[in-house]
Amino acid sequence: MRRLLPLLLFAALPVCAQQPADAQPLPAVPPPPPGMEAFDAAIEPEVTIVKSERETREEFRISGKLYMIKVTPAVGSPYYLIDRQGNGVFVETSIDSSRPVRPPMWVIHSW
Repeated sequence: MRRLLPLLLFAALPVCAQQPADAQPLPAVPPPPPGMEAFDAAIEPEVTIVKSERETREEFRISGKLYMIKVTPAVGSPYYLIDRQGNGVFVETSIDSSRPVRPPMWVIHSW
């Protein structure tokens, strides 16, 4: 019985490996969804990196408005300063913090 099983599997291999005659290869990159063909630079964040001896700051802006700063000190773990309300008041958030997880907050539309 043990010798019969590999023979059956080997015999079924050519049947499983056959492709239909009209099979087309998949494109390398799938096309974008309808309505998403054009790149919208207004929603892409602008990142400015400022390096000093003590720290490296990455400033994130959308439409010219600063909304987040990532501070990576020369010694220690990085932390973020986030403007949660959009009023210019930044709140510190640490990566290794034991505080509860906060969901991401994105601006969907502004007037």
